[in-house]
Amino acid sequence: MASSLYSPNLEDYLPSESDSPPQEPPRSLNLRDLLDISPVLTQAAGAIVDDSFTRCFKSNSPEPWNWNIYLFPLWCLGVVIRYGLLFPLRALTLLLGWLAFFAAFFPVHFLMKGQSKLKRKIERKLVEMMCSVFVASWTGVIKYHGPRPSSRPYQVFVANHTSMIDFIILEQMTAFAVIMQKHPGWVGFIQKTILESVGCIWFNRNDHNDREVVGRKLRDHVQHPDNNPLLIFPEGTCVNNQYTVMFKKGAFELGSAVCPIAIKYNKIFVDAFWNSKKQSFTKHLGRLMTSWAVVCDVWFLEPQYLREGETSIEFTERVRDMIAARAGLKKVPWDGYLKHNRPSPKHTEEKQRMFAESVLRRLEEN
Repeated sequence: MASSLYSPNLEDYLPSESDSPPQEPPRSLNLRDLLDISPVLTQAAGAIVDDSFTRCFKSNSPEPWNWNIYLFPLWCLGVVIRYGLLFPLRALTLLLGWLAFFAAFFPVHFLMKGQSKLKRKIERKLVEMMCSVFVASWTGVIKYHGPRPSSRPYQVFVANHTSMIDFIILEQMTAFAVIMQKHPGWVGFIQKTILESVGCIWFNRNDHNDREVVGRKLRDHVQHPDNNPLLIFPEGTCVNNQYTVMFKKGAFELGSAVCPIAIKYNKIFVDAFWNSKKQSFTKHLGRLMTSWAVVCDVWFLEPQYLREGETSIEFTERVRDMIAARAGLKKVPWDGYLKHNRPSPKHTEEKQRMFAESVLRRLEEN
């Protein structure tokens, strides 16, 4: 009884039916209404998408462990060893390797023009040797699982992509012919003068006409048994080795066997992800050479073939599932090219209009 005296009556605070304004009958939505709210919905969804998308291209900062008086001297000693001892030795190893490589490669490349088969074999071994020197300059601890790749016609190798060192790690095992973005500087010099000798194919991401030319070169390459195995990174960009973005389907439309390769880096010593928008490849190599080691596992998985009734997109996703499961990667439905080329405002506005029209059409049908 006492509680009812002090408890408020909620009905006294609610407006009566006579006080409330007359309600308008509900009206149907039209295209203008949907276009008015579409940008708001797009911005809200865009914030979620951007957060999920950018996670694929973020480097993981190492957690600090030199947080007390006991560990700080050990951390300082490690810095001295890595920068004062290991880095000079690794730089010297890389320099001597380059000198030995150039001393052998250029005479073979320019003087053995009449013996093409022997020339290709020697150049292939020299490129494998130079890649092994690169791996040694990081104190690379690479474990390969599965059968060694072989040169056969009508087969293509596909792998997830974390850094340009993926190619170096695989190249020291077998001289692959890789399809790769053109790069400036000393990397571009190596592409033009050295890697073309093993049949590598270059493309310009910003040139849409390159797609047809590259597609024709890929089909020609896989048909010849004497060519080096073809290696493609179908993500088209470097991802941080925690996620895998959409695979481009070009490698899966060649009518060839697709051999998946799963690459997983152990980040205990260094994060091997190369964020090309924030760091040059030279700085990336410097970071690897001043770390304790680069630890990596590489799995050569069973060749896969297009099944009866299976589309190229389904084939692409099936191979991506295999690589993601073996390397422990999370699948995300984003196109990696959006990292380099975001859609224009005009294109976004047109997509909003198409979205609003499709929603309005469904409402009218219901």
